[in-house]
Amino acid sequence: MLHKLYKSNSILNQFIAEIRDVNIQRDRFRFRKNMERIGEILAYEISKHLDYKKQNVETPLGVSRCKLPTDRIVLATILRAGLPLHNGLLSFLDRADNAFISAFRQHHKDGTFEIKMQYITCPSVQDSILIISDPMLATGASMEQSIEAILEYGKPKEIHVAVAIASSIGIKYIKRKYPKVHIWIAAEDEELTAKSYIVPGLGDAGDLAYGSKLQE
Repeated sequence: MLHKLYKSNSILNQFIAEIRDVNIQRDRFRFRKNMERIGEILAYEISKHLDYKKQNVETPLGVSRCKLPTDRIVLATILRAGLPLHNGLLSFLDRADNAFISAFRQHHKDGTFEIKMQYITCPSVQDSILIISDPMLATGASMEQSIEAILEYGKPKEIHVAVAIASSIGIKYIKRKYPKVHIWIAAEDEELTAKSYIVPGLGDAGDLAYGSKLQE
């Protein structure tokens, strides 16, 4: 199921505009903060689809019946670019367990690339709500390999993919590979360059958040 948060007007539109803006991007702190805010909004929207149970909560003056979430949640992200978005999700879903994946594009001289997986740390995801986040969903190749790596640690009750900006091609690819997965996007762009970068996109989210790197 595809959830297009940009279809409704909200403050989310401002945060997306700011992470795209080449002038505002010069402020790394603000870029990271806006990614965190987007993560918080994604977490809030996803939380509406969790299971809840009424529980008694004692106040200084009595007892209140409150609906509280009952699902066990595992938050996963792809390093390093995914950390600010992940932190936003974690600030709302603060009881979640966490998984981290190191994956990168290895480019070849002919313009093609392959996804290299270097590292994963992951709890059991059996019967959990797995939420895997990445700022950008371009071709969907990194997301596919990350999902497959995590599925070695159990079968989740549900899988949610949370993304700031996604390409139409990447969305279709993940929907085709995983028809039951929930995909949450804050913005959608139609084009990819010859090197599979999203247009207009925002550039390299990892570099914008943490500075440029020597490795390509």
